[in-house]
Amino acid sequence: MPPRILVVDDEPHIRDVVCFALERAGMATTIARNGAEALVEFRRQQPALVVLDVGLPELDGLEVCRRLRETSQVPILFLSARDEEVDRIVGLELGADDYVTKPFSPRELVARVKAILKRVSPSPGASTAGKLEHGLLQLDRGAHQVRYGGRAVELTALEFAILTTLLSRPEMVFSRDQLISAAYGPGMHVADRTIDSHIRNIRAKFASAGCSSVVTTIHGIGFRLAEVAA
Repeated sequence: MPPRILVVDDEPHIRDVVCFALERAGMATTIARNGAEALVEFRRQQPALVVLDVGLPELDGLEVCRRLRETSQVPILFLSARDEEVDRIVGLELGADDYVTKPFSPRELVARVKAILKRVSPSPGASTAGKLEHGLLQLDRGAHQVRYGGRAVELTALEFAILTTLLSRPEMVFSRDQLISAAYGPGMHVADRTIDSHIRNIRAKFASAGCSSVVTTIHGIGFRLAEVAA
């Protein structure tokens, strides 16, 4: 079954362009014209990913994202006519996986959707080889699950990819460019502050699970996994 993508935008032309590009890439699409309709279609379809316009009338995309994150870690890619850095950071800190500004390249949009879906899809034939541990931190790549001290920590697809990279070599300091490549794939242009937003989200989620420090910032260089208690 092809992955189903929920496309939420109040502009018919944008919906048509996005749906055409995704369907041409082998995906199925469902559309919603506003925030309220998006929530209904999400419950009905349970899509693999949501392409969500920020500037929706009445119930905007940020509020839709907040409501989805109350019950689901479905990947969310924001579309926005604004390219202000603060808007991007707010969107990512609400739990979005990626952020694309209008006007956009349909090819780039499809590439970003594919990258996110690749991160969230379980690896075929996953086994114990896909499990990583560091102190009380446990990560299962095949099942796409993370636990700290036995408590589940719900991460978005890109947060999961970043943590997997850090956990795979816990003594190594990774630059922002290395983490961008690991999370988004090589050749993808992403602002440095995007990685900072994902790191803040990871820290906040682990803090809620009782972990006071999971990622350490090495100023001027990048990030590495913190010393997590055993």
